[in-house]
Amino acid sequence: MERHRTRRQAYGALLALTTAVTLLVTGCGADESHTSDGPNRGLGLPAPAPSRTPDGDSGRLSTFALDVDTASYGYARRTLADGGRPDPSTIRPEEFVNSFRQDYRTPAGNGFTVTVDGARTDRPNWSLVRVGLATRPTDGTGERPPAALTFVIDVSGSMDEPGRLDLARKSLDTMTDRLRDDDSVAIVTFSEHARTVLPMTRLGGHRAEIHDTVDGLRALSSTNLGAGVETGYATAVKGLRGDATNRVVLISDGLANDGETDPNAILRRIDRDRRAYGITLFGVGVGSDYGDALMERLADKGDGHTVYVSDTATANDVFCRQLPRNIDLVARDAKAQVAFDPHTVAESRLIGYQDRRVADEDFRDDHVDGGEVGPGHTVTALYAVRTHPGTDGHLATATVRWLDPTTRTPHENTGSMETDALHDSVWTASPRFQVTAVAAYFADALTGGEYDIPGSVSLSSLQDRATTLARTTEDKDVADLATAVREASRSDTAS
Repeated sequence: MERHRTRRQAYGALLALTTAVTLLVTGCGADESHTSDGPNRGLGLPAPAPSRTPDGDSGRLSTFALDVDTASYGYARRTLADGGRPDPSTIRPEEFVNSFRQDYRTPAGNGFTVTVDGARTDRPNWSLVRVGLATRPTDGTGERPPAALTFVIDVSGSMDEPGRLDLARKSLDTMTDRLRDDDSVAIVTFSEHARTVLPMTRLGGHRAEIHDTVDGLRALSSTNLGAGVETGYATAVKGLRGDATNRVVLISDGLANDGETDPNAILRRIDRDRRAYGITLFGVGVGSDYGDALMERLADKGDGHTVYVSDTATANDVFCRQLPRNIDLVARDAKAQVAFDPHTVAESRLIGYQDRRVADEDFRDDHVDGGEVGPGHTVTALYAVRTHPGTDGHLATATVRWLDPTTRTPHENTGSMETDALHDSVWTASPRFQVTAVAAYFADALTGGEYDIPGSVSLSSLQDRATTLARTTEDKDVADLATAVREASRSDTAS
C-alpha cells in the first residue's frame, strides 16, 4: 500500500511541476475555461511515466496521432441515403465526430489551442470527456506558399457510374478557376495502365490547357491503382517545387483489381516519397462501392487525410473550398497525449482512433510519425471516463505536440479540467458538445455497440436530438446528420 501511495504522490508532483513550468513559460495556465493558448516552446519535458492502479494495471495515458479524416462519415451517409446499411468495419467514430464544426477557441497565431470539457452520462460514474484541438483559420486573402498539386485520377470502368468521374471533372474545372496563377497542376490518369496526361504546369497562362485536359477524361477499363500511385508520385517528384506545398490528390473509388494490388507495396512508395520529399497525400473517395480501408491506409501513410464526396455540393466544398484553403500546413507529425489523474479516474477509453494509436513513450519522439494539420482544422477526441464515486479534483491534462512545417522545431501546448467542471448531463452541455455526442453515439449504433459508449440512447432519440440541435445551431451539416439518423432508424424498422 505504501508503494502505491508513493507512486500516486510522485504522479501528482509531476503534474504539478508540468503545470508550474507551463505557467512560467507561457504566462497562462489552463483554468476554469479548460482551454490553453499559445505554444509551449522548447520545454524539453520528459513524457509522464504511466501511473499504476492499485491492482497493478498500467495506463492512465492515452496517446494518438492527430487525424482530420471524415471519409467514414461521408460514405455512411451515402450508403444510408441509397437505402443500405454501412458495413460496421467502415465505421470510425472519430471521423463522424470530426465532420462537424466545433466551438473551440482558436489561437491568435500558429499552433493549437487545447480545450478539455465533459459531461456526465446516465450510466453511474461515467462521463464523456471531449479533448478539442484547433488551429487558426485562414481568411483566404493572406499570403500562402504556392501549391504544386498532382491529381491522380481513376479512369477505370467503375468510375463511369454517375457521381464518380463526371463529378471529378466538374469539380476540377471549377477548382482550376479558383487556384492562383503561381500554383501548379499535374494530371495523371490510371486504369489498366497509368500515364501523365499533363506534366506540372503553372496555372498562369495555361488554364485553358488544363480545362481541356480535365474535360477529356474518359472512363476506360480495369483499376491498376498501384500504377496510378507509382506514376503520380514520380510525376510529383519530377515537378517538385521547393517554394511550394507539394501534394498528391488521389481521386478514386479505391477498388484496385489490376497490377499491383498488395496495399503494402503501394504504401511503401508513398512512405518513401513522403520521407524524401515531404509530399503529402489528399485522398478523395467516390462511388457507392468504395474501397474505404485502402484509401484510409494510403492517406495515413502519405501524411494526409481522406474525404468522401457523393454529390456536387460536397465535391465543390472539397475541391473549391477545403483543398485551396488547406494547401498550407500549420503542423507536421502532430500527436496528442491525455493524462488522466488516477485519484479521480478509475477507467478511461479513447473512442475510435484505432489506427492512429501511438505508444505513450513515443509522444516526444519526433521521429515517430504523427498527423499533418492545416489552418482552420479542429480535431476532437472523445473519451469514456469512469470516475471514482464521490471523488473530486483534477481530472485530466491534454497535451498536443507538433513540428513547425518549415523548420521542424517542436512545440507543445496543454489544457486541463477538474471534475467539478463536468456538466450534470450530456444533454445540458453546450450545443456543439451535444452534436459531438450524437455523432459518436450514432457511429456506435451503426456498429451494433462495438465501442460501448456509456449512455442509453436509441436511434429515435438521437434523431430527435439531432433535429433539435439543427434548429439550435442553424447548421446544415447537423440537419444532414438528423437525416442520416432517420434513414438508419428506418432501415432498422424495415429489417
